[in-house]
Amino acid sequence: MKFFLDTADLAEIEEACSWGVVAGVTTNPTLYARIGGKLADFNDHIRRICALVDGPVSAEATGAERADIIAQGRELAALAANVTVKVPTTIEGLAATKVLAAEGIDTNLTLCFSVPQALLAARAGARYISPFVGRFDDISEDGISQLDDVVSALENYDFGHPVEVIAASIRSANHVTQAALIGADIATVPFGVLKKLVSHPLTDRGLESFAADWQKVVNA
Repeated sequence: MKFFLDTADLAEIEEACSWGVVAGVTTNPTLYARIGGKLADFNDHIRRICALVDGPVSAEATGAERADIIAQGRELAALAANVTVKVPTTIEGLAATKVLAAEGIDTNLTLCFSVPQALLAARAGARYISPFVGRFDDISEDGISQLDDVVSALENYDFGHPVEVIAASIRSANHVTQAALIGADIATVPFGVLKKLVSHPLTDRGLESFAADWQKVVNA
């Protein structure tokens, strides 16, 4: 499984990339606004992220109509070679994806909640498909089960181009574990969740024991 960091924070991206585990980044104007960013500066910020990341950077097209999504997608793709355009899984999004894919622009179809949506996204030319696991949990439904259905369905077919499933809206280490067991290609996680994935109580205890044993050697 690959890990995409879900953030607009450059410091978080730099730190996580230094661990050697980040394969890409997903971001959007909302995440940028949370760190004090202004919409007028969003494109420049995407360029800065792309310069830090050795992998795809999913930047969101905010238009609702296909013409707007296509225009924004072209603008975003022109910012850097590793930009992937995030597009909603809607009729207008599918139509835009068809055009962008034909132009060689990678797309990430987001807000995907069903197998039919995922199949349609793949047929339209999506490079990545993002079922939102956590959003199902928010309404007391099983997001992992939905993700499993999407992964299984897409594996049945050859779409004529690479398609990877991103387990999106990940909220916990358990989500990551289950997504990996299912066979999702990628998990997109906030920085806080990524840090938690590294931690385990037994690791901490082992470090404490090692330090105590080493101190005995030093004092001998």
